[in-house]
Amino acid sequence: MKILANDAGQLAAQANPAAGNGQQLPAGFSFTQSMKDALDSVNRQDAAAGQKMNDVDSGKSDDLVGAMLASQEASLSFSMLMQVRNKVMGAMDELIKLPV
Repeated sequence: MKILANDAGQLAAQANPAAGNGQQLPAGFSFTQSMKDALDSVNRQDAAAGQKMNDVDSGKSDDLVGAMLASQEASLSFSMLMQVRNKVMGAMDELIKLPV
């Protein structure tokens, strides 16, 4: 699926509302750091969900619903992270194909 230039502009405006009105990102903004923070967050959610499941399995906790919810939240976060990764890789492929 190709994104039209107009759609890309709308997506960019949604991703960075400051860009639409002439403002720029803060000087300290780093896409790499943002992705690392997102990855760390997903990793923490997965570890917490795993710990809750282990607690339920070992009998330390009887909060099965909480453990299942944490597991599903971690799964959704991971899926979202993979979708972002796929979009970034697709964008990189498109950039590579551009004529110089």
